[in-house]
Amino acid sequence: MEKSKIYTGGGDKGMTSLVGGFRVPKTHPRLEAYGTVDELNSFIGLLMTEVEDPESSELLLFIQSKLFTVGSYLATDPSKTEYKIESRITQDCIGKLEQAMDRMDSSLPKMKSFILPGGCRSAALAHVCRTVCRRAERNIYRLAETDEVEEPVLIFMNRLSDFLFLLSRKECILKKCEEIFWNNTCK
Repeated sequence: MEKSKIYTGGGDKGMTSLVGGFRVPKTHPRLEAYGTVDELNSFIGLLMTEVEDPESSELLLFIQSKLFTVGSYLATDPSKTEYKIESRITQDCIGKLEQAMDRMDSSLPKMKSFILPGGCRSAALAHVCRTVCRRAERNIYRLAETDEVEEPVLIFMNRLSDFLFLLSRKECILKKCEEIFWNNTCK
């Protein structure tokens, strides 16, 4: 079996290929969007190394697969290439995330103040994922200013950042760490 080539030897001259082979500059908003989704996926992989709860681990693996789906969707220019069915976020995907959020939220104490990132390593990593998710969402909205982006993709990314916030809180409880609350006084 011949090994696939990871590089061509010619340099890419600041261009890359979308799904379907259409080439665009690496500064294109489509690349910013799916590149940030890829970054988020990597951070979620790091978060998974710290999460011990089986249900949370299973959900994070599901999320990684859906982020790969979102990346495929964003890497496709529909004016040049037809979307593959694997590149679609469905209402079922969003519903699974919302159900998990409802279960988590019902088991968490009521918030008394704004929560600062930290508490324990896994909670802090969930906050990093949350902020990268928000950046990915902003980049997708920036792409949507010039190109059509299906609403389920936007909804999924929005829900995901909320899920990651709830997961950070859950991790503090599971690891018996104190959440860090914002203190607006100067001493």
